[in-house]
Amino acid sequence: NGTAYLCGQVSDAATVADQTRDILAKIEDLLAKAGSDKTRILQCVIWLSDMADFAEMNAVWDAWVPEGHAPARACGEAKLARDVLKVEMIVTAACD
Repeated sequence: NGTAYLCGQVSDAATVADQTRDILAKIEDLLAKAGSDKTRILQCVIWLSDMADFAEMNAVWDAWVPEGHAPARACGEAKLARDVLKVEMIVTAACD
């Protein structure tokens, strides 16, 4: 009905930056399959296992989000499902 809801996307990569890049690539792929793209993201909820990693994650995020298309976003700290996970992103986007 015009909205795509993506469950929490994660990555097993070694660094926060690499996990963030992997997750954003997964999000792009899933949005394309739903008839959407990153310019149509309405909201993103980001969980970090340690808020000290915010700047590293945010640098990758800022380079990925197109100018003028930053969605509503929240970021918090939480114990994630596995110790290797440092970043989790949940996305809601408009789609065709």
